[in-house]
Amino acid sequence: MPAATFDVPFVLGMMRLHEAPAMHAPEQLADWIEAHLEQGLNWFDHADIYGSNQGETLFGAALKARPALARRVHIVTKASIANDNPAPGSGKVKHYNVSPAYLNSAIDASLGRLNVERLDHFLIHRPDLLMNAEATGRVLDDAIEAGKIGAAGISNHLPSQWRRLQGAMHHRLSANQIELSIAHTTPLFDGSFDDLCADGHAPMAWSPLAGGQLMQGAVGDCLDKWATKLECAPSALALAWLRSLPNSPVPVIGSVKHDRISDMLNGPATLPPEAWYELLEAARGHCVA
Repeated sequence: MPAATFDVPFVLGMMRLHEAPAMHAPEQLADWIEAHLEQGLNWFDHADIYGSNQGETLFGAALKARPALARRVHIVTKASIANDNPAPGSGKVKHYNVSPAYLNSAIDASLGRLNVERLDHFLIHRPDLLMNAEATGRVLDDAIEAGKIGAAGISNHLPSQWRRLQGAMHHRLSANQIELSIAHTTPLFDGSFDDLCADGHAPMAWSPLAGGQLMQGAVGDCLDKWATKLECAPSALALAWLRSLPNSPVPVIGSVKHDRISDMLNGPATLPPEAWYELLEAARGHCVA
């Protein structure tokens, strides 16, 4: 079965699900999932570290309570960060791990927590500087061939890092999640965004609203101006700014609030060049050379 494509205006990020107690009851979360499926939002982004497994566990409980939903949702999840934010004095050290044993265990654990038969996309969350590319590549190839994952990808990797991994694999890496927003444009100027597009990766943009930072200062004023002109929410414009780029990066939003999600849906697919560059100028403090 081929990997599913990101045919949505944005992906719903589940990194804050564990912080929303009102959504923790399985039936309530199932209602929330179904409501957004009806809006055409069927991609959900997870990671094993979100809430120390709570995000996946809560989502899986909702799918178990309403099994028909599992056939309608598409799942992205990520792994490789071990001992995330260990408690002082615990003797544990935060580190990255893409060894075969770790990844095999992570894939199986995510499948179990999420109550799904396949992860549509499984991403290496952070690059492990100790990676044995041949061993890691074999794990990902085997998981695809076993039907456990639809496709493999990476997150927060440099081009040299993902190309080393790709060189050891039979299947292609197909998704690439990076930090990208009006406030964080480094990938557009250091060549890494061009590289991922050239390598055929579907770009995903995490922190597309820069944690709310975009709604302040010069960028916020510029977003308000264009939001008035285009009759939409400033947040919707910030996402359209991303989608205007080549290969239409798919934003991964962090809010689970229905009203905010609906606001972000109510906007243009892309921006006119003048608006796009005016927002870039507001963020950088100077016009393009």
